[in-house]
Amino acid sequence: MLNIFARASVSRVTDPIGAWLLRSGLTPNTVTVLGTVCSVAASLWFIPRGQLFLGAAVVTAFLLFDLIDGAMARAQGGGTKFGAVLDASCDRIADGALFGAIAWWAFDAGEKGLAVATLVSLVGAQVTSYVKARAEASGLTADVGIAERADRFIVALVGIGIGDLGVPYITAVALYVLPVLIVVTVVQRLLAVHRSAKESAA
Repeated sequence: MLNIFARASVSRVTDPIGAWLLRSGLTPNTVTVLGTVCSVAASLWFIPRGQLFLGAAVVTAFLLFDLIDGAMARAQGGGTKFGAVLDASCDRIADGALFGAIAWWAFDAGEKGLAVATLVSLVGAQVTSYVKARAEASGLTADVGIAERADRFIVALVGIGIGDLGVPYITAVALYVLPVLIVVTVVQRLLAVHRSAKESAA
């Protein structure tokens, strides 16, 4: 959902940065891999140790690389097919690391309910992305959902980060609401694929 409203505004900031990095000799694929490695490392280092605010802040910083590589691709006239596959694969790795790290922290903290909810979010996030990718590979559309990748990260990172600063209940609310939003998104995308398939057959 956030992507629809924020993409143009974000692009005005990231496009000049992407063009500058491209002139500096970096490639979009290099930035994609670098951002993913750093995001995974930050997730697995800070969050399981209970450093939730610091972890959320560092992961957020490195997730911006996911915006920069797209800007670089646009600056060079468009991305490659390999770049698209690499970017999608790295997104799934970063997603898994973040939600896995939160679940790890929750289990260690004795918050089994939060841990289970986070694992549901982890699986649901992978399914959400898979439905869209499989639909597009079949010539169908599934570009809908109230909890796309950016939305999921905002809810999770704000929830654990602000909660670590002492705001009561926000971590629990975020981690319990998120799987519900993700399941709704999966259903929305499956319904969209169903409609798209019927229209295609007609």
